[in-house]
Amino acid sequence: MTGLPGQEAEGAGLGNEVEGYLLWQATIAVAEQRAREFTERMDWLTTAQREEIEHLYVSDSLRRAKQDLERIAARCRSLRGEYEERYRVLRLRCVGYTLGAAAGLTSAAAAALALSR
Repeated sequence: MTGLPGQEAEGAGLGNEVEGYLLWQATIAVAEQRAREFTERMDWLTTAQREEIEHLYVSDSLRRAKQDLERIAARCRSLRGEYEERYRVLRLRCVGYTLGAAAGLTSAAAAALALSR
């Protein structure tokens, strides 16, 4: 049994949201791991200082990751617009050539019929 088209689109949207959530959680985990590795080399820090540096490191890493993702998303939207416009032009050109060829063939067939009478 197949679902309705709207349900499929809704399911795809939910899948994208889940994938985005999981990717962001992985980004957070990587940032936290890197922050711990960064502060491990500084054995003179107190626990509070270490936690503060780790917090700042993670915050900065996530801010940069968010900026990167926003920049990539903007570029994707831009490319999508460019490709949609290009596809529209190519589709119109293809339809025009097809209609021209059909008109030419129809004219040739009509001329051939007129000459054969």
